[in-house]
Amino acid sequence: MNIFIGLIYIVNISLNNNIYVYNIIMSLAQITGLSLIEIVGDTGVKLFANNGGILNLGIGIIGYIGVFIMLIVSLQGSQLMMVNVAWDGLNGLITSLYSFFVLGERLDDISQYFGIVFIILGVYLLKVPISKETPFTWPSL
Repeated sequence: MNIFIGLIYIVNISLNNNIYVYNIIMSLAQITGLSLIEIVGDTGVKLFANNGGILNLGIGIIGYIGVFIMLIVSLQGSQLMMVNVAWDGLNGLITSLYSFFVLGERLDDISQYFGIVFIILGVYLLKVPISKETPFTWPSL
C-alpha cells in the first residue's frame, strides 16, 4: 500500500517471536493541515518578532493553538513516532516551499535542495494514508 492509496496501514513488528500490530490511523490530510496551521503560527510570530503588532502576535498565538488541536486529532489512535516524523517531514517541505515562493527566501547551497528531495522521499516511504477511516472524538478530561 503506498501513500496515495488506502485508509489504514498496519505495521507488523516481530520481536522475540511475538507479533505486535500497530494501526497507523493518522492521515496525510491531517498532517498537512497540521503543517499548514503551523506555518500560519510561524509567520505570525516572525512578523511579530520583526515588526511588532498585536495582530501579528494574535495570528501567531492562534496558529499555535490550532497546532495543538490538530496534534491531538492526529495522535488519536496513532503512533507518536509516525505522527512526529510525518509532521517534521511535511512541515519542512511545506515551509521550504512557502519560504521560497511567498517570502522569496533561498537556500545557500544546492545540496540543501537535495535535502528537501530526501524529505519528500522519506515521507513517501512512511506510507502515510491519505485519509483516516475512524472519526475523531474529543478525549474526556
